[in-house]
Amino acid sequence: MRQLRYFVAVAETEHVGQAAERLHISQSPLSRQIAQLEKNLGLTLFERSQQRIRLTRDGQVFLAESRALLQHADRLENLGRRLGRGEEGGLCIGYVADAIHTGILPSALRTLHDAQPDVHIALYNLLPSAQFEGLRQRSLDIALVHAPPSEDDPDLVSAPLLQDPLLLAMPAKHPLAAKGEIAPSDLDGQPWIAIENAQDPAWRDTFVASCAAAGFTPDIRLDAAEPLTALGLVASGLGLALVQKSMAGATTEDIEVRELPWHDGCVKLWAAWHHIDLRPVVTAFRATVLGTSNAA
Repeated sequence: MRQLRYFVAVAETEHVGQAAERLHISQSPLSRQIAQLEKNLGLTLFERSQQRIRLTRDGQVFLAESRALLQHADRLENLGRRLGRGEEGGLCIGYVADAIHTGILPSALRTLHDAQPDVHIALYNLLPSAQFEGLRQRSLDIALVHAPPSEDDPDLVSAPLLQDPLLLAMPAKHPLAAKGEIAPSDLDGQPWIAIENAQDPAWRDTFVASCAAAGFTPDIRLDAAEPLTALGLVASGLGLALVQKSMAGATTEDIEVRELPWHDGCVKLWAAWHHIDLRPVVTAFRATVLGTSNAA
């Protein structure tokens, strides 16, 4: 595990000296540990030159898996310490970014903190598959995801939290902003900013298909990694975007937000948990997050 942490530090900085400084060790033992890791694996992880050190293609794959393993190890360590202390007051929560954007997770955490200020919370932004695995291994207590586990899953159960409708965001000076009602044909061929979905490899096709089903074809000019970035691009006059209703409060005077009654797209959120609750704090937080969603 130590070698993996060293490897990740070097991979992220692409500089042995900077990685050594981050890890609070000298460069020589760090270089030896990386070389030993490559020897043990029979794999070249880095391309080396006098100017810089860069990951090989195999190194990039190994980096993704190393990060996932180290994150899981941290969760297991946290769980072990809680169990060793017989602690009731700790929670490990997995979530997707929209659980933050929609306010579901922050509101639930605020409610929990007001009721039980001594509860220790560990948050993990993970893909749904990793969250479900964490629930099964009991390194996560609850998962907040876009889609539930399968109905016949032997270990996990779930409940819907939220359906957050998608609204049209456009520059305030866009010609469509003056229209009373916007039809699908008005959006056909307009420049668009698409919001990436890291959990859906075919996210672009999914977005285009949803627009086509609504009756228009978007001209995608830019891709945004998350909704706030998309809103910033809209404010700069670079295109239109579909954003969740919960994000409307993050808009500025440079953005016009409009409902599209004929478009039924929405962002969905679900809570999932193991069917066996070992600790009352898990049950309490589950009730809190479900109650927060009903109030939203």
